[in-house]
Amino acid sequence: MSERSAKRWAWARRILNWACLILVPVLLYLLLRNIEWAQVGKGLRTYSWPTLALGALIALASYGVFSAFDLIGKRYTGHPLPSRQVLPIAFVCYAFNLNLSSWVGGIALRYRLYGKRGVKVATVTRILSLGLLTNWCGYLLLAGSLFALGLPSLPPSLKIGETGLRLIGVAMVLAGLGYLLACRFSKRRGWRLKGHEITLPSFSMALLQVAVGALNWALMGSLMYLLLPQGVDYPSVLAILLISSIAGVIAHIPAGLGVLETVFITLVHGDYSKATLLASLIAYRALYFLLPLAIACVGYLLLERRVISHALPGSDAAEGPPAEPPPRRTV
Repeated sequence: MSERSAKRWAWARRILNWACLILVPVLLYLLLRNIEWAQVGKGLRTYSWPTLALGALIALASYGVFSAFDLIGKRYTGHPLPSRQVLPIAFVCYAFNLNLSSWVGGIALRYRLYGKRGVKVATVTRILSLGLLTNWCGYLLLAGSLFALGLPSLPPSLKIGETGLRLIGVAMVLAGLGYLLACRFSKRRGWRLKGHEITLPSFSMALLQVAVGALNWALMGSLMYLLLPQGVDYPSVLAILLISSIAGVIAHIPAGLGVLETVFITLVHGDYSKATLLASLIAYRALYFLLPLAIACVGYLLLERRVISHALPGSDAAEGPPAEPPPRRTV
C-alpha cells in the first residue's frame, strides 16, 4: 500500500469512527425516547438471586475460557511463566479490555504485566496475536454457521439484507476453514513480516483455538439467553449477540456501550417490550462487564503488589527476572 493510499485509509477510518460515535447515541436515543423507566426498574427487580448467581457463574466461566487463550499462547511460545501466573494476568487484561478498550487492557496492560515477570516483548506480541486469532477463528466459524443458516431472523424493515447476511456467513465459514486447512497442510510454516516472525500452529492447536474461541462466544450467548424472558430461542439470541459484538468492534466504542443495546432493541423488540429488553441488557452488562471489572481491579492491585514484594532486597526477584529460553517454533 502506497503512502498516499495509507493516508486515505487512515482518514476513512477516522471518519467512520466519528460517524459511529455520533450515530449510535442518536439512534439509541430515538429507540428509547419513549421508554418507561419505571418498567425497566420493575424488570430488574424480577430477577431472583439464584438466576443472578447462575448468570455470574456463566460470566466467570466465560472469562475462565478466555483466560485459557493465554495458556494456548504459553504452549505456542514456550515461555516459562507458570500457568498459575498466566491465568490471573489474562483475566485482568480481558476485563480491562472489554470495559476500557483493547489499547488499555488487551495491549498496554498485557505488555506491562508480562514484562514485569520477565517475558520478552516479542513473546508477549506472539501471545497477544495468537489470542486474537483464537478469539476470531472461533467467531468466524460459529457466527458464520449461524448467519449461513439464516439466523437471526431479521425484522421486515431489514429483510432485504437476509441474503447478504447468509453470503457473509458462508464467507466467514470458508475463512475459518481456510485457516484450519493451512495449519494442517501448509508445507511452509513460518514467514517474516516487518521484522516479526509468523509461525503457523499445529493442526491440533488450531482445532483447540477454534473450539475454545467458539465456546467463549457460546457462553456469552448463554448468559444473554438466561437473562431474557422466554420468547426468542438460544441460537437467535446468540446470533444477535455476535452481530452486536462485531458492530461494537467496528464502532470502536469502549465496552460497545450503546451498540449492544441498539442492535438488540432493533432486532428483537417485536418479541419483548423495550423496557423488558433494556432491563435484560442492563443485567447483562452488570454481570458480564462490571462484576468481572471489579474483580479485575482487585486482581491487578494484587499482581502489582506481588511484583513489588518480590523485587524487595533479599527476595529472589531482586536480582532480575528469570532468563527466558529463545522462542521455539511450534509445528
